Amino acid sequence: MLKTITFTSCIILLTFLSSCGTRSSMVYFQNSDEDSTDVRILQFKPTFKPADFISVVITANDLESAIPFNYPNIVAARGGMPGYNQGIAAESGYLIDNNGMVNLPILGKIKFGGLSRTEAIDLLEKKLNNYLQNPVVNIQIQNFKVTVLGDVSSPGTYNIPNERFTILEAIGLSGDLTITGMRNNVLVIREVDGEKKQYRVDLTSDKILNSPAYYLQQNDVVYVEPNNAKRSQGTFLRSTGGILISLTSLIVTTIVLISR
Repeated sequence: MLKTITFTSCIILLTFLSSCGTRSSMVYFQNSDEDSTDVRILQFKPTFKPADFISVVITANDLESAIPFNYPNIVAARGGMPGYNQGIAAESGYLIDNNGMVNLPILGKIKFGGLSRTEAIDLLEKKLNNYLQNPVVNIQIQNFKVTVLGDVSSPGTYNIPNERFTILEAIGLSGDLTITGMRNNVLVIREVDGEKKQYRVDLTSDKILNSPAYYLQQNDVVYVEPNNAKRSQGTFLRSTGGILISLTSLIVTTIVLISR
């Protein structure tokens, strides 16, 4: 009888001191169906915003005639912007002002704000047709960055080399959520028309593919909240965990000695 009590006490102790997530709180895309065809990913169309730092490279049949339309030392800018964790800013490019305007050589101020990259390229090529033969324009956002915070393996701010970037890629870049990260309530903070908007994303559901936060935009912040077990661990276990462990150990030891 005493041995049974001892065994039961040990099981209770282990259960109390350890916590493990259930499948429903850990696995991604639980309700996805291999035969399902009705999940549609929202159309991705990022647009330029104030404070975007962009590179604009212009070429034409006559390369010499295109030089005046380019930023000085534009070749250096094509190497991309260094990572934010180095704290180094790009040296060449154009900053979109608060009115969405870009001041380009010879062409002057042109409004890029609210335009997609394709729309901005088409606009510039039409204007350049008055100056160059068969102009070709390449535009890239140099400061496309995403910040991932909270219960992930490697939180930080990441500079992204392309504009098509999903929340899943951001989570992968940060080393995935820890075992205590809440997968069904990830917060995405985004600035839209000067106002902060919040989106809640459930990584355990395939409905994430329909979320406006599935594709991240420049300067988005992704926050992963810790689950209840981790939040309580920092307060409850630190204050009473040691006492409970000592007391339980004393009880178990006493029962073992009595049972001999």
